[in-house]
Amino acid sequence: MFNPLPVVLADYRRNRLLVGITLALIALAVAIGVAVIAQERALRQGSARAADDFDLLVGAPGSPTQLVLTSVYLKLQSIPLVSGEVLVKTSTARGIRYAAPIAFGDNWQGHPIVGTTEDFASRGGRLPPLEGHPFRQRGEAVIGAQVPLAIGARIHPEHGAHHHDDDEEGHEHELAYTVVGRLPARHNVWDNAILVPVEDVWAVHELPSGHPPGSTQIGPPWDATRVPGVPAIAIKPESVAAAYGLRGQLRTNESMALFPAEVLNELYSTLGDVRDLMSILALASQVLVVIAVLMSLLVGFLARARQFAVLRAIGAGSHYVFSVIWLEVSLLVAGGAALGLLLGYAASWLLMQWIAPRMGFAMPVSLGSEELLLASALAAAGLLIAVLPAWLSLRRPVATGLKA
Repeated sequence: MFNPLPVVLADYRRNRLLVGITLALIALAVAIGVAVIAQERALRQGSARAADDFDLLVGAPGSPTQLVLTSVYLKLQSIPLVSGEVLVKTSTARGIRYAAPIAFGDNWQGHPIVGTTEDFASRGGRLPPLEGHPFRQRGEAVIGAQVPLAIGARIHPEHGAHHHDDDEEGHEHELAYTVVGRLPARHNVWDNAILVPVEDVWAVHELPSGHPPGSTQIGPPWDATRVPGVPAIAIKPESVAAAYGLRGQLRTNESMALFPAEVLNELYSTLGDVRDLMSILALASQVLVVIAVLMSLLVGFLARARQFAVLRAIGAGSHYVFSVIWLEVSLLVAGGAALGLLLGYAASWLLMQWIAPRMGFAMPVSLGSEELLLASALAAAGLLIAVLPAWLSLRRPVATGLKA
């Protein structure tokens, strides 16, 4: 008779519909807040990781955001070209490991073909191919981990940055690339890219190759009189000090230089504002749900006043009855909060599965301290909320309860 749990469980079985609705409402309110916070963090972490390979970006004066989206995330749009003189200047500047042109314009079955240098393809030697070897001459290609090609395969690039359907205009270039290497997975959009010598991209579009006529050289040093413009230049500095120095030197009327993190911080600030607004709305919904649940429980307990009066009449102490009611409400709120935590994580994970392919990078979904604090706060509030119906039920005299 001193253990209130059997009575609580019996009440749950007798009122399955009320228990189910109460748990669902609380879980839904918590899940919304958890999903918003977890998804915002996953997007922030995933986008930051995708930009790890780009320490410093140089492009023509224009939109920094568009330069980052095009160069880092391969959201290919027409952007102004930075002159070949800037590429030559950055390639010979002090304090850099490499300055690699990033040139677009072709694709193979929807996989963007990016013209660059071997230094960038291997990220300065940090990404040796899992299979094969880096491209070493014109006509060779290194593919990302998700490109469905085998080593030795030959492909013809299609004009344009996107795949053309059969009924759309499009044509293949005469040039063929031979796949000589496959890069390890980076879990971003570059896993679907095909990297080739930038000289081939220039040549196939009837531009100078950056080298004297007839030369088969790839990569720097460049012939300053024969370097076309490029959409972007990815620079790997030797130190943080060198990076800041280069950024200052390359911010001119002819070029802009930026750290991708600068642009991402602005985007994160906007995302943070949206998350804060959504969190406030989620908190408001939680408060409303808790109030609604509390009112329904109060009505339910008042309707069962006779049951509790009978318990007291057969010898159950007021503390025992108080414990039954308090435990019944507390377990409902705490259970709903825990269920909401799991539902919020699941919703965020499912949303990530839908968003990640469209964004082009993996988003690690996890539960952090904010989500745990959100669910814990509601569960703790449930311990206090449960006092009210327990106290109100005990205020009624036993005789009044038996007549109900």
